[in-house]
Amino acid sequence: MAPVFVYGTLKRGQPNHKVLLDGTNGCAAFQGRGRTVEPYPLVIAGEHNIPRLLNLPGQGQCVVGEIYAVDEQMLRFLDEFEGCPDMYQRMLVRIAVLEWEDTQGAPEETLASDGTLQCFVYSTGTYSPEWVHLPSHDNYDSHGKHGLRYNPRENR
Repeated sequence: MAPVFVYGTLKRGQPNHKVLLDGTNGCAAFQGRGRTVEPYPLVIAGEHNIPRLLNLPGQGQCVVGEIYAVDEQMLRFLDEFEGCPDMYQRMLVRIAVLEWEDTQGAPEETLASDGTLQCFVYSTGTYSPEWVHLPSHDNYDSHGKHGLRYNPRENR
């Protein structure tokens, strides 16, 4: 099982969370909540108002999200779902664990001594230059105060 950190539409209560629950895509087990140790710009960009974590460590804010343990089948599905490597790139990022709910494994077995975990994260490596100047968010919600409604794939 591989740890994956989700920060956008894959989180619980968000439009694409259902793909993590669909067993035909593989297995994804919620483990807890965390935030990036380093700041990153989390922007809402493009014609469909997609949340995008720009691969610019040290800029933006520390981003809050959810940690899942996924099997190889789900990881392959997520690569395809996220358009990896064209739209997003899967990279390892250090995540500080805020809450641990996984009943299968104790956090001390998984975490580094500083309470962090290396997780796969899907980031945007190529983007329009103006995206760097968009407001950066620390926690994405498709119905947030930003007023930028996400346009689901099925409506495109």
